[in-house]
This record gives sequence, structure tokens and C-alpha cells, in this order.
Amino acid sequence: MNGPFFDLLPVLLGIIFLCWLLSVLTKECSWVDRIWSITPPGFVTYVAYRESFSDARLNLMAVLVTLWGARLTYNFGRKGGYAKGGEDYRWQILRERLGPVKFQLFNATFIAPYQNVLLYLIAAPVHTAWLHRGTPLGFIDYTLAALFLVLLAGETLADQQQWNFHLHKAEQKRNGVSVEPGFLTTGLFRFSRHPNYFCEISQWWVFSAFAYAASGTWPDWTVLGAVLLTLLFDGSTRFTEAITKKKYPAYAAYQRTTSRLFPLPPKTQTP
Repeated sequence: MNGPFFDLLPVLLGIIFLCWLLSVLTKECSWVDRIWSITPPGFVTYVAYRESFSDARLNLMAVLVTLWGARLTYNFGRKGGYAKGGEDYRWQILRERLGPVKFQLFNATFIAPYQNVLLYLIAAPVHTAWLHRGTPLGFIDYTLAALFLVLLAGETLADQQQWNFHLHKAEQKRNGVSVEPGFLTTGLFRFSRHPNYFCEISQWWVFSAFAYAASGTWPDWTVLGAVLLTLLFDGSTRFTEAITKKKYPAYAAYQRTTSRLFPLPPKTQTP
């Protein structure tokens, strides 16, 4: 366990403690959400920096993850995620369901530590690339980079479509007009209920494959981040959909016709 990636472990521990402390002091639990788009680019870029930005693959990985982080930071910021009181609404729902004691245990084990460890692990393929630094870029690297950018564009489009819908919905509400259904079902959301999540998960599977491009061996332990991220998004999506279905009864029909994650042609509604 040596190398610049593992040198970041004390930084990771400091981030975990700081997120937990801030959540207790401010009574908001979205501090990990606020650094979600920042720490992975920081981790990957640090490894590239330790090689004086002399390794082409490390540089490529750093650029791709930085583009991912810039897009996500912008989208999170425009939704008010960095503003005071910008806590994710789902944490409050969990707070009410679990009660104060259980929720603080959840905060001290999952929200602050586990999620930050996950952010560290999704960046881990850079360690394999570092171990095989000096290996020239090849067809696999260029293919992965292109695929990563396509998925990044897909996620950007999905988030923009969702942003436009909610702006329209808010404007209609101010005019006393109800938008039905109250959730987005057009554009990319016609083929997947969560096309942005699909692209997000897929980007990190693509990123994990850079370890194979560097070493010729896959999978290795660095794929764990992509696995855990997939499981996290699976659970998060199910929880979010349960909330949405309770708020919008019509959501059940949307679930029957539209794929949950993987984009597919919509099914015909049956009586």
C-alpha cells in the first residue's frame, strides 16, 4: 500500500471527520454531497501531479474526471446545493423515519464515512495506472475516453432537460397552472426514468477500465468503487422512487412503461 494514491489516506480521514463535524454543528447532512464532485478530481489530479504531469494516461484520467466534476459542481450549485439550508430532502425524510439516535448512528457510519470512502475508491483505478506509468496510450484508452465523454454529454443533456422542466413547472405554478404529470417523462426520460443516473454509473465503470488499459489485467481491486457506486445508486433510486410514487400516483404507470436505468424503448401502456 504505497504510492501517491495511498498517501491521500490521511486526507480522506480528515475529510470524513470534517463532514461529520459540520453535519453535527449545522444540523445539515449534505456536506458529502457538496464535495462529491470535488474530491475524486482532487485525488486523481494529485496522483498525476506527483508524476509532474509527465504520464499521458494519468493526465488523461485527471482531465476526464475534472470535466465530470466541473459539470456536476455546476449542476449542483444551480439547484442551490451549496446554499445554506440546501440539504438533500431525502436526509430529512430519513431523519424522521429513523429518529434522532438511529439517524446520528447512520450519519456517523454511512453518510460521512462510507460515502467519502466510496468517493476515494471510485478514483482508485488511477493507482493501477500509476503502477504501470510510462505505458503508452493505446486504442483502448482512446475508446474509453470517447465513451466517457459521450456519457458525460448524455448526463449533461438529461440534467438540462430536468432543469428546464422544473423551471417550467415552477413558472406554471406561479401562474396558478398545474403541470401534469408532475414529473418529467419526455426527452431522455422517455427511455429511462433516470438517464442521468445511468450515465453517471456508466462513466465510473468506464473509468475503472483504464486500469485494464494500463495493466492488461481486469478486474483488479480498483473496480470495487464502481461496484459500490452501482449498489448505492440502486438503493438511492429505489428510495427516491418510493417517495415520488407516494407524491404522484401517476408515477406507477410511468414505472410500468419506462425502464428504470438502462435506456430502452418505452413499453405500450396496458389497461
